[in-house]
Amino acid sequence: MNIAGHYDSHPLDFWELLKPRVMSLVIFTAFCGMMLAPGHIHPLLGFASIFCIAVGAGASGCLNMWCEIHRDTLMSRTQSRPLPSGRIDPNSALAFGIILSLLSVGMLGLVSNWRASTYLLITILFYVFVYTLYLKPRTPQNIVIGGAAGALPPVIGWVCVTGHADWPAWILFLIIFLWTPAHFWALCLEQHEDYATAGLPMLPITHGEEITRRGILRYTFLTVIASFSLIYFTKLGLIYTVASTVLGALFMAEAYHVYYKKAPSKRLFFISIIYLFLLFLSMLMNRFFLFIASFFA
Repeated sequence: MNIAGHYDSHPLDFWELLKPRVMSLVIFTAFCGMMLAPGHIHPLLGFASIFCIAVGAGASGCLNMWCEIHRDTLMSRTQSRPLPSGRIDPNSALAFGIILSLLSVGMLGLVSNWRASTYLLITILFYVFVYTLYLKPRTPQNIVIGGAAGALPPVIGWVCVTGHADWPAWILFLIIFLWTPAHFWALCLEQHEDYATAGLPMLPITHGEEITRRGILRYTFLTVIASFSLIYFTKLGLIYTVASTVLGALFMAEAYHVYYKKAPSKRLFFISIIYLFLLFLSMLMNRFFLFIASFFA
């Protein structure tokens, strides 16, 4: 905001409000859920559904930033965001987030089905009200419970195709749900002073680094087990089996070093991102090759 009280906003600032990096993960996992689901969806309707899910995720990020203006001002990692830096009027950001939320939920119901749009609405409300406003400032388990919001996109993608959520969809949910604490706590270990300044009760602050590192190891192990269980409930074959084994071993090895060798967690943070991306990519590759093989059967 300049001296005259005007906000020097740019269209890219509104784009930043949508948390595009988080949105890209939502798009990818929702697409995987859609592709793994039994049945078919018209490509145009599938694209429109993914677009609606992406807009809903962006709306959640926008409302999250609006709720956390004060805390973001205190943290060096977030001070340059559009709201704490004064580039966007908070009222405009709030209106932007609410409008996108309503549009994404309504449009998904029209282009896909209302059960999928209900899951999207639950995701938005859970992320904003349960995680951001209630859990995050109150409990070090905030990301454990709040991770449910980030784990729902593949379920929504699945429901867009089938109209209901089957067991494999909930295993996709479980993989991301269990992956989130290990991923996020790895970041917290590196930046716990920032969170302490903002008054957030993150696990490294409330229980110490030792407990956090142990939690990372446990949730990494549970994530790998959940990824193996998907083989039982789906027709995913050799490609996914090999990928989940190799990636799981890499993920576990790094978590082991973080806990037992007290290695810096920054590398684990990036490995966790690679793990989740390649794991879901291997699902798509396996499904694609099975589809190709069916023509020659």
